[in-house]
Amino acid sequence: MKAGIVTVLALAASASAQVRRGERHHRHVHPKRDQAVETHVEYVTATAPHAVVYVDGNGKPISTAYDGSPAPAATPYKAPAPAPEKEESSSAPAPAPYSAPAPAPYSAPAPAPKPETTSSAPAEQPKPASSSAPAAPSYSSGSGSGDSGSGRGITYSPYVAGGGCKSQDQVKSDIEKISGYDLIRLYGVDCEQVTNVLAAAKPKGIKLFVGIFDVTNAGKEAQTLIDAVNGDWSSIDTVSVGNEWVNGGKGSADQVVSAINSVRGQLKSAGYSGNVVTVDTFVAMIANPSLCEASDYAAANCHAFFDGGKTAQEAGSFVKDQAERVKQACGGKRTVITESGWPWQGETNGAAVPSRENQQAALSGLKENFDKDIILYTAFDDMWKSDFAGSFNCEKYWGFLQ
Repeated sequence: MKAGIVTVLALAASASAQVRRGERHHRHVHPKRDQAVETHVEYVTATAPHAVVYVDGNGKPISTAYDGSPAPAATPYKAPAPAPEKEESSSAPAPAPYSAPAPAPYSAPAPAPKPETTSSAPAEQPKPASSSAPAAPSYSSGSGSGDSGSGRGITYSPYVAGGGCKSQDQVKSDIEKISGYDLIRLYGVDCEQVTNVLAAAKPKGIKLFVGIFDVTNAGKEAQTLIDAVNGDWSSIDTVSVGNEWVNGGKGSADQVVSAINSVRGQLKSAGYSGNVVTVDTFVAMIANPSLCEASDYAAANCHAFFDGGKTAQEAGSFVKDQAERVKQACGGKRTVITESGWPWQGETNGAAVPSRENQQAALSGLKENFDKDIILYTAFDDMWKSDFAGSFNCEKYWGFLQ
């Protein structure tokens, strides 16, 4: 019995030392609750936590993390940033990182999970696009001011360094610095971001790619979006349901597909007839073609930096190759790269070196390879984020506008 009690105490100490991980693009707040518990233990069965090993582009282990629940069978990509404990925190509850068996070899360069990499690409699974999904047009400049017309988009998050919401004036000031892009991608509906960004972007002729972040709460968040646009959908290009939900281990492809269909019906009833998609990593999209089949186009995140074997000068061609692989896996469906960029500060990842010069080289290569159907990551540094094992201390420093 004394040995059993010692074992329980050791396991409890180990569990309390584990680091919580946060979702990199959104935040939820869960208040802390203090409880006093008296426990009498006679017999103990201990279950060891699940180990997650991060590897670089050559398959060499770089770090190990532990999680108490078994990982879902999906292909790894990027474990999001950790969430601060404070009420003002701006990142979401931690998705459980996971690893999957090595996928079948592919002739193209090895894919770049974000942040963990794999030494071989998952086998492609071509599948015809759903006949119910209408053809989605590429981004076009529309009738706005000269600020738009590039055919490309840019991501934006409306949070201050401490994790709180930016004010309407702060958002307006940020959007005024954005020019040369047809689209601004948002990740959620909190902080009145849809209302505030719409007010600043619409006069510039810039449309929005808006996000319903929490798949399990999709109906409520969709209603928040409906209320924000107030019947005027003219500036909404796309609504996404989830961001890296499958790759992050938060749920299954079937769960996401169900949420897409439900939200599409809800938005249609509110007068919206535009694109509805889900966004996931290019690795997860290739491994789960049902995600793009349920979407009006294939929407995939891809960052060459996390491959570890690509220089900044090779970023554009690398991402182009992965976009083509997604298109093939999705039966030839239109494919949009919904995140791609390069950090300007942090640690080196093999051949990938963070610097302002390399950031500009990577962005130039991306623009050379994509005259449309790409959303560059990201407008401004996200100082509200935190680094995690495998982020190379770069998580805050992807902004390229000054």
